[in-house]
Amino acid sequence: MLYTIIKSELQYEAYCDKLHELVENPATRDGDEAELLTFLIEKWDHENRSYTNSNPVEIIKFLMKDHRLNASDLGKILNLSKGTISKMLHYNKGLSKQTIRTLSEYFNLSQEIFNKPYPLVNKTNPKLNNSDFKNKKVKGTQMANHV
Repeated sequence: MLYTIIKSELQYEAYCDKLHELVENPATRDGDEAELLTFLIEKWDHENRSYTNSNPVEIIKFLMKDHRLNASDLGKILNLSKGTISKMLHYNKGLSKQTIRTLSEYFNLSQEIFNKPYPLVNKTNPKLNNSDFKNKKVKGTQMANHV
């Protein structure tokens, strides 16, 4: 198949579908074709998708939708339970350093995209409602940014 630079959302979707087919079906697996599609898709993403104004959870949800992943799939990728994934996606739990590394590697994105402060829901202690707070020293101990 002849591939060209992606110029529309429709073409982007078609290339993503083809790449997904190549990766999932060993009978059709072609390393060069998959590599070319990955390059073209990443080029489109870089030029047309901006993650700078979104918080890490919004980005993860977008990427899950874009890559047709559900919470169970994400749990397998991150080696986390469905409960932990649910807490992360509902702003009850921050992202660990390992989670950030794994997301960055899996989606081929910079770690900085996932390592930004964002509000957490914490009904027991309202002072902990912002993940940025967890970077502050509290009584001589350092709390992790991502729990």
